[in-house]
Amino acid sequence: MSPGTVLRVALMSAVVGALGSLAIASGAFAQGKWERKAPFPDPSEEVLGIAASGKMYVFAGLAPVWKPKGLAYEYDPAADKWTEKKKMALPSHHVAFAEYQGKIYAFGGFVPPQSGPPAWVLIDNSWEYDPMADNWKALAPLPTRRGAAAAAVVGGKVYVIGGATTPAGTDEPSVLPTRPHLAVGAVEEYDIATNTWRARRPMPTARNHLLVAAVNGKIYAIGGRLGAAFIGLASDTDVVEEYDPAIDLWQIKARMPTARSALAGGVHGGRIYVAGGEMQDTQKSATFRAFEGYDPATNSWTVMPGMPVSRHGMAGGVTGDALHLVSGDVQSAGSGLEVSANYHDVFTFGK
Repeated sequence: MSPGTVLRVALMSAVVGALGSLAIASGAFAQGKWERKAPFPDPSEEVLGIAASGKMYVFAGLAPVWKPKGLAYEYDPAADKWTEKKKMALPSHHVAFAEYQGKIYAFGGFVPPQSGPPAWVLIDNSWEYDPMADNWKALAPLPTRRGAAAAAVVGGKVYVIGGATTPAGTDEPSVLPTRPHLAVGAVEEYDIATNTWRARRPMPTARNHLLVAAVNGKIYAIGGRLGAAFIGLASDTDVVEEYDPAIDLWQIKARMPTARSALAGGVHGGRIYVAGGEMQDTQKSATFRAFEGYDPATNSWTVMPGMPVSRHGMAGGVTGDALHLVSGDVQSAGSGLEVSANYHDVFTFGK
């Protein structure tokens, strides 16, 4: 076989291999579809979502000049209808939410200062929201004041992971682009039954604006923001780390295909799905349509069909076979434009 023939055979093999990969990806794409459902009544960036008892809940929201809206809305998939609920007991933003047995738990975040210029003031407040009673109840405070953390539940305990805070040993009250602050790997475990906290082993990669999710008794920390809390100063990461609460240990897993932060998602069928997000560098500022699924059983990622509209700071949650992605901002933060969307995009997983 001549060298030219060998090269042609090699090229054809590469093309066939690529087409095979595309066929596999297309098959994955065929296993679900995007639809648009009832629009969100109060379009906002930095909304946060959680599903409970078959319904989708959207909280928080951030108005211009870092003013928290304290939103609370319930979406009923059967009626395709939104209902406004009692606002958050403490209007705050970048709060970590989790759900357990129909109750919703909220931890930390930021509030505005009582006076002076706008800022992100750290809080340690913890809350339980009962959707049936439409009532908020204060809980034992989060041991470490922080915001832009994430939370997941395993075995009746909530694990609040990562976030941004101010350096120890300083009197900095706020997280600001022009003031010292840092990402943290803190992991604190809240026992719902006893209303008590204990510190656990920190996450290896300190980060904020991440997504965490629990599957089969383990927690996965996905993506997020390194260093600063503000996208214009930080670096996004594709790092995925698995935490086993039973032995209090972390390990590195397969990287997410697309590095990003301020993303949303949920768990379906033992897999974690991650959508949207944002990035900035010296040349560009953008949001993502990227939609990717992680299978902990095989430690592998699948690229899914992209979101209809790219955005960050949206609410995400899974009810039944549907992943809801609600509102958010179609532009990366700091653009100076008010581009919050009312979109409620739903991906229905195939059987």
